[in-house]
Amino acid sequence: MPRPDVLKEIKEAETRADEIIAEAESDREERIAEARAEADEIRETAREEAEERATERLAEAEKDIEARREDLLEEGRETRRALVDDASDRIDDAVDLALERFEEAVDAQT
Repeated sequence: MPRPDVLKEIKEAETRADEIIAEAESDREERIAEARAEADEIRETAREEAEERATERLAEAEKDIEARREDLLEEGRETRRALVDDASDRIDDAVDLALERFEEAVDAQT
């Protein structure tokens, strides 16, 4: 093969190699960009799911707190009713005791 033909084939091979390399680099960059976009989507989805779970857990906690609050309020009401009933039962005794001491004090002064 004459030398000019060999040089021409080498140049053509180098050109094809450069094109293949450029195409591979372009393909690589495209795949990297796609992978980054997919990673961003995955992160965003994970963030949204985490926020949703946090919101659900917060709502459950608020519901539990409200139920506990109502239980505590009812316990307080029951305790108050018991104390009022107990105090009501003792009013007559307290009045009798106060009258007795008053009479003793009056008797002691006369």
